[in-house]
Amino acid sequence: MSVAAPSARAGGRIHLDPVTIALVLGIVLLGLVMVTSASVSVASQESGQPFFYLERQLCLTLIGVGCAALLFALPTALIERAALPLLALAGLLLVVVLVPGLGHVVNGSRRWLRLAGANFQVSELARVLVLIYVASYAVRREEQLRSSLLGLVKPLGLLTCACALLIVEPDFGAATVLFATGFGLLFLAGARLRYVIAMTACAASGFALLAVSSSYRVRRLTTFLDPWADPFNSGFQLTQSLIAIGRGQWFGVGLGASVQKLFYLPEAHTDFLFAVLAEELGLLGVVLTLALFLGLVWRSFHIARLAARAQLKFAAYLAAGFGLWVGIQAFINIGVNMGVLPTKGLTLPLMSYGRSSLIVALAWVGLLLRVYHEAQREQRGSATVREA
Repeated sequence: MSVAAPSARAGGRIHLDPVTIALVLGIVLLGLVMVTSASVSVASQESGQPFFYLERQLCLTLIGVGCAALLFALPTALIERAALPLLALAGLLLVVVLVPGLGHVVNGSRRWLRLAGANFQVSELARVLVLIYVASYAVRREEQLRSSLLGLVKPLGLLTCACALLIVEPDFGAATVLFATGFGLLFLAGARLRYVIAMTACAASGFALLAVSSSYRVRRLTTFLDPWADPFNSGFQLTQSLIAIGRGQWFGVGLGASVQKLFYLPEAHTDFLFAVLAEELGLLGVVLTLALFLGLVWRSFHIARLAARAQLKFAAYLAAGFGLWVGIQAFINIGVNMGVLPTKGLTLPLMSYGRSSLIVALAWVGLLLRVYHEAQREQRGSATVREA
């Protein structure tokens, strides 16, 4: 009894990670400022309200924080037990959105479901649910994953099926991020290096074939290689992004003073928010943004290590999965803005305007904080037992 009581008191405390909260708060606040700046002109023209997108982004942030609080209250063990039903839900969402009359078409892509008068991009939620199952598989089939090729092929087959459904929408960017994140998670879980290299080669070949299998993807690739060959048509978006980044120089043209956002740069407050940030805040703002994202990725892996030391394997994979997802998607978005990668249509996590992406990202932060809480609780509980 003398041992249990202190342990129970230690377990009753809530442990929040101030570093993660500070990094996420910094990214979100910077995103709110830049979304406001990038969307003022568009919002004024579309609705007559210059702060229309800011108000909606604030509402989305509050909803996301509420979802984060809800997920923080759920034990990761409960989420692990529900991994299979969650995977089934992900598959259902990815299939339903393809059904005419149910899936909502925007800009030629059927990616959204109409819920309560608002569009919800199902791929954002489905990707998280699939990765939760991959994390649970890595725990349940740890020995098979570490010792045989079959142990790696099974979850990769699942990822391939999910990616195929995403590509049908089409959402090549989301498919790329999901496959890369899931693959990275399986590698961290202990898949053998030679199997990983072989599967990486196969995956790269498959994505290359998909990239050249449709005319619009080929156009994107050729435009990415030489956007100045057709700067007023297929290369317009990328050339305007590069002009914006070049104008920023060291310290930027000043907050709110961007010229490219004035109907020159399409999707300035969503996919190409980083270009407006670079123009207005310059290299200094770019370095700050990169530092915030690198810090969040580093902290996610630090929390994953804490959970692994506490023997919370599933929780550790959840934290590592978040770090991989944030790092990969931010890298792709920034690479697209800078002309290093072909256009993918991906938002900058926690910063760009987007209903589904912001809500789901903040909800996943709640899971990350839950992992930190459980790891700290286990660590302090073990310390209390040793002292007793």
